[in-house]
Amino acid sequence: MTDTLPIPPETLAADAPVAPSKRASRPDVLPVLEHMAALYPQMFGATFQPMKRGIFQDLLEAHPDAFERDSLKTALAHHTRSTRYLTAVASGGDRYDLQGQAVEAMAPEHVHHALLEVFRRRQTRSKEDLRPKLVQRIVVACEASGLTPQAYSELVRSRDEAANAVLDEAMAQANARAAKTEALLQAFKASGKSLDAFADMYGLDPRAVSRMLARATVA
Repeated sequence: MTDTLPIPPETLAADAPVAPSKRASRPDVLPVLEHMAALYPQMFGATFQPMKRGIFQDLLEAHPDAFERDSLKTALAHHTRSTRYLTAVASGGDRYDLQGQAVEAMAPEHVHHALLEVFRRRQTRSKEDLRPKLVQRIVVACEASGLTPQAYSELVRSRDEAANAVLDEAMAQANARAAKTEALLQAFKASGKSLDAFADMYGLDPRAVSRMLARATVA
């Protein structure tokens, strides 16, 4: 994966307010980030959690005397652009509030664009071609979204040709997997056998068959 796949600005905009025009250096934001981690270790500590939208205002309202508006804005922008945070978004989990409660699902397009950026950064440090792994992650993200490959493609497609080429490859694989899963479901229904007996008949792992049938049922 040698092409650059930039993360669209709308993905980051969902996580933090627009940063000040003058980019702050790490020493400027470090005290604010450390204070955030001390107050909310479950969000900003050793393990990052995807933040609910509007977390900036929540922090200001919860701690009006602890944070200066512009410095908090800059710190959150720094935080949401970190590889650790983008990796958390790319995992596809929920968004959390300051109390550590899951409050909203992650939008498929945010997962997708975070995946692109995480793999772009990894590729700059790796001699291995990571494109096949990225394609597989996008296939999994598409299936987890509950959308058809066509609907997913329409939702996440951008103006970046390199990113769209990866997307098209992933959606071709997603369509092939969906067709195979549907064929398996029809064969299972026609067989009249139990899941274990059906898997044994075809030399398949019952756990893999169960997962595929679950996907077909949801679809």
